[in-house]
Amino acid sequence: MGRTETRASGAVFTDPVRYPQSASPQVRTKRAFVLLLLTLLLPGSAQVVAGDRRLGRRALQVTFTVWAAVIAVLVLAFTNRILLVNIFTSGWSSFLLMAALALLAVGWALLFLNTFRIIRPPLLQRSVRPAVAGALVALMVLTSGGLAYGAWLLNVSRQTFSSIFASGPAFEPVDGRYNFLLMGGDAGADRTGLRPDSMSVFSVDAKTGQIVTFGLPRNFQNALFTEDSPLWQVYPEGYNCGDDCILNSLYQVVTDNHSDLYPDSTDPGAEAMMDAAGGILGLEVQSYVIVDMEGFSTLIDAMGGVKINAGGWVPITAAEIPGTNLHYPPDGWIAPGVQTMDGYTALWYARSREFVTDYHRIARQQCVQQAMVAQLDPATLLTRFQAIASAGEQVVHTDIPQDQLGSFVDLALKSKDHDVQRMTIGPPDFGTAADNFVTYPDFELIHSRVQTMLAESSAAAEEPGETGAEAGDTPAPAAPAEDDGAAADTPPAAAPATEPETAAPAGPEITEEYLQELATIGDTATLGMLLDNNGDCSAG
Repeated sequence: MGRTETRASGAVFTDPVRYPQSASPQVRTKRAFVLLLLTLLLPGSAQVVAGDRRLGRRALQVTFTVWAAVIAVLVLAFTNRILLVNIFTSGWSSFLLMAALALLAVGWALLFLNTFRIIRPPLLQRSVRPAVAGALVALMVLTSGGLAYGAWLLNVSRQTFSSIFASGPAFEPVDGRYNFLLMGGDAGADRTGLRPDSMSVFSVDAKTGQIVTFGLPRNFQNALFTEDSPLWQVYPEGYNCGDDCILNSLYQVVTDNHSDLYPDSTDPGAEAMMDAAGGILGLEVQSYVIVDMEGFSTLIDAMGGVKINAGGWVPITAAEIPGTNLHYPPDGWIAPGVQTMDGYTALWYARSREFVTDYHRIARQQCVQQAMVAQLDPATLLTRFQAIASAGEQVVHTDIPQDQLGSFVDLALKSKDHDVQRMTIGPPDFGTAADNFVTYPDFELIHSRVQTMLAESSAAAEEPGETGAEAGDTPAPAAPAEDDGAAADTPPAAAPATEPETAAPAGPEITEEYLQELATIGDTATLGMLLDNNGDCSAG
């Protein structure tokens, strides 16, 4: 009986995994790296085979629980992505996830340190010890560091979401679409209040994520309000007091004079703009987003720039000449062609309208919006999350409820499969710059074409293999109007010539120097002609 116990005991003490002192140097080296690998792939298994078995079993229980949670997340990602996003973005659940990630990071780090003790570095050859220690540090950074970074991202996102988004329940789509108003707020020391010079309604198909944007000119007049709008009692015939009642003045007028009409709103001006946009388009606009245009450049820089295919030269407007409505010659020029614009350049590309019309600017703003939608992908968000989140807190204000994030993130992912469709409620989609369509708009025509465009875009998005308009950078064609709207449509393109035409004599090469010279001598007519194509653009 005693001899049996001795043999068993001897077998145990010669086990190289648990008792490496009896093993060769080569086996000890192999054992060290295998234990590190076990702690990486199956935390707790190294302790079970070579250390504290009780600790190992508890760690394995946590490991299997985490694996089960990861599997559940993967299942939700394929079956209920909206619920998954809501879990990660809601206040309490994201806090619990952040705490869990932090605890797992600490626990995994302690397991690696325990594994290092089990390895017994003094038993290793001197030349091997640095490699084992280096592998330990690298694996701890990869695992615990990654979990800690995830916890930090969750904490940043919690703070960002709570500062940007409103409280309250999520809302349902209207007629299968979410409609929200995006305004570029142009407030500053030289401005009275907020002037939203950039206004677009984003209509998103709740099923496919396909986006249609409707650009609203700042000088649009006679905006309608529906009878259920509080502004109906003030402007029953529309916002129709002449040139003083252009669309972008409504925000401050309501903020200063009629805020009592929206007693439950924290931003009556934004609510009024939603009502006006809805009346113009014949849609129910459900929410708004205001982006501070000065901070817009910060957001673009946080994204690493935005890639635009600029169709023509765009001036960077200089300061106003005192006592006039004129400006000094431009401070610079944005050249045509594909380029990645930094925040400063993209801001001026989106806001400049010198020498051209507001409709050129609207087209460029839509191109910038389209490029941002296309380029703000998960990889960009992950690598630049802190900068984007910080910029978002500074430049974005919205009444979209935080509980809506799940459905909107899901739609944003779906929208990647479709090109953004665009329409301007003014030239070139309605009339020309000379026929005053935005001063005397035909609302029946607008509503008809808006509905036609939405129906066609939704139908196209549901077709197999649909990827949106081929170019994705021009307004989608709308159905021709009846006799009463024929004059408002853009004239059809001329038929191809049957005989070759004589080439026109070449004019001077269009360079920045030439354009600056024209601006210096005040030749605005020539500049207007040369810059007429600066609204022809697309996402790069």
